[in-house]
Amino acid sequence: MPDLRSTTVATTIAVAIALALAMILSACAPSPATDSTQATIPSAVAFTADELPPIPQLDIDRVEQGQIIYGQYCSSCHGADLTGEPNWKVRNDDGSLRPPPHDNSGHTWHHSDQLLLSITRDSSDLAESRMPPFGDSLSDDEIMSILEFLKSVWGPEEREFQWRVTWSEQQRTDS
Repeated sequence: MPDLRSTTVATTIAVAIALALAMILSACAPSPATDSTQATIPSAVAFTADELPPIPQLDIDRVEQGQIIYGQYCSSCHGADLTGEPNWKVRNDDGSLRPPPHDNSGHTWHHSDQLLLSITRDSSDLAESRMPPFGDSLSDDEIMSILEFLKSVWGPEEREFQWRVTWSEQQRTDS
């Protein structure tokens, strides 16, 4: 006879994941006030819980280091409170993009660690981006500390989704 408690827990987890993914997908749908520059969710995030390793634990020392570095290099554009510029989804008059938030309300958590490292180090390949490259000022390890700090303020659903995207990309590049 199946264990009712295990079945209930498994069902609850499956429903929670389905609801979280539905919310994420609806949040990424372009609205009339936005355009195609809004992040899209990669399709390769549909792993079962058995296939996906657990979300890595945050390293508190790296979080603290990342918070300090973020304050020195990122907060002037993305906000000390990680909220980005007001109306960040609306382009500037010259067509450029405004600095997005890095909290749950933004789209940073939609991207893999490797892509976020690349954008921070080398700048974005979007012509409309004003994001300067920081590769001459920050090491990859320092940039990853900033990312560890950002992850520390995301909710569990955002952290799980971002881990799925990161892990999926790692699987594609390791193959």
